[in-house]
Amino acid sequence: MTLSVPTTPPTGTVRWAWRPHLPRQPAEPLAREWLAAELGVTAAVLPLARDPRGRPRLGGELVGWDCNWSHSGDGLLIALGRDVQVGIDLERLRPRARALELAQRFFTATEVAWLHAAPSAAVRDHAFLRLWCAKEAVLKAHGHGISFGLDRLRFEDGDDGLRLVACDPALGQPQEWQLQELQPAQDYLGALAWRQLAPT
Repeated sequence: MTLSVPTTPPTGTVRWAWRPHLPRQPAEPLAREWLAAELGVTAAVLPLARDPRGRPRLGGELVGWDCNWSHSGDGLLIALGRDVQVGIDLERLRPRARALELAQRFFTATEVAWLHAAPSAAVRDHAFLRLWCAKEAVLKAHGHGISFGLDRLRFEDGDDGLRLVACDPALGQPQEWQLQELQPAQDYLGALAWRQLAPT
């Protein structure tokens, strides 16, 4: 049985779905199937291609739409939005023995201090994954992925979850970005990020 949990954030422009996914299998066929169904076309004719960085792009009559997907373990998250740049990331919850080492290498000093202050390894690992997913979702939406630099954007945790508070000017202004933290299935965390496109 396929589980799909579409949601529509307040803007009404972005939705996402969870799909079971076999490890080491290509994710694109499953993503293509869901995207095609959402867009009212068949998977075989969905105008989906990859840009030079490998990011999926919709073309043809669907050029105003954007999509992204991420898989981890046996799960797949897929995102679709209109008139936005959208990115999504998924990570399986598991102990991360190198969380602090990775954070010191890739995160901002403020974020590293937050992780160091965690009361336990489990809390720290959970916070590390929340940050990782949020950062990767924004950078995937931007189109560069983590090669752009995870330290070039900074999140803070608040009552409403993580919020982008500073970023490289190439990403625009922090307040332009929307973030929705996800827990699509037991033992998984994810993040969905999007930014409205400027009117053309």
